[in-house]
Formats: sequence, C-alpha cells, structure tokens
Amino acid sequence: QVQLVESGGGLVQAGGSLRLSCAVSGSIFSINAMGWYRQAPGKQRELVAAISGGSTNYADSVKGRFTISRDNARNTVFLQMNSLKPEDTAVYYCNADIQVVAGFPGYDYWGQGTQVTVSS
Repeated sequence: QVQLVESGGGLVQAGGSLRLSCAVSGSIFSINAMGWYRQAPGKQRELVAAISGGSTNYADSVKGRFTISRDNARNTVFLQMNSLKPEDTAVYYCNADIQVVAGFPGYDYWGQGTQVTVSS
C-alpha cells in the first residue's frame, strides 16, 4: 500500500526556519510530480511549491523564502522554509503523482498533514 509520511512540522517564532520531509513508502513504479500544499483555518488548500523533473514552481507568497527539493533515491521530497511569518501558519500536506504500475496512469496521493505554527 502506498503511503506518504510527513515529518518536520512544529512551532517556531517568526523569522525562524523549519524543514518538512515527505517519504513515499510502498511498492511503486515511478513518481512524477511532487509538491506541498497548505491549508489555514477557514481557507482553501493552496499550492505552496512543486517539483517535477528539474523544474520547480512556488506560490508568490513563499518565493525567496521556501525551497523544495527531492531525493529520488529515497523517494522523498523536502520543503525548507526560512524567514517564516505568522501567515505561513497552516497544515502542510505532501502530494505526489505516483505511477504504481508501469503502463497505467499516475494517481494523486496525499500525506496526512503536518501542523506548522509561526508565532509573532
């Protein structure tokens, strides 16, 4: 069974840093795009950052502060978050487009979410 297991959330003061990790476990054929989303209370889930092949894209609100990276050998994606602001407070979700079996389309998988709280 494919699972995405996240770690690294927590409480940090404004201006601080956190690093999120998301590891894919289970038997798979390949991972296409991977990304991080977040959802703050009362708001819709939004894309924070994504990585596919050698390309990355970021939400305007995090450009220059967050960096997404990927370790293909370990099927893991990271989100380095620097200069955190109170408005970054949210539950962060890992997402991956995973091809479980060769010749079949990829399918979206989600992590369970990890809380990031930035205090002012």
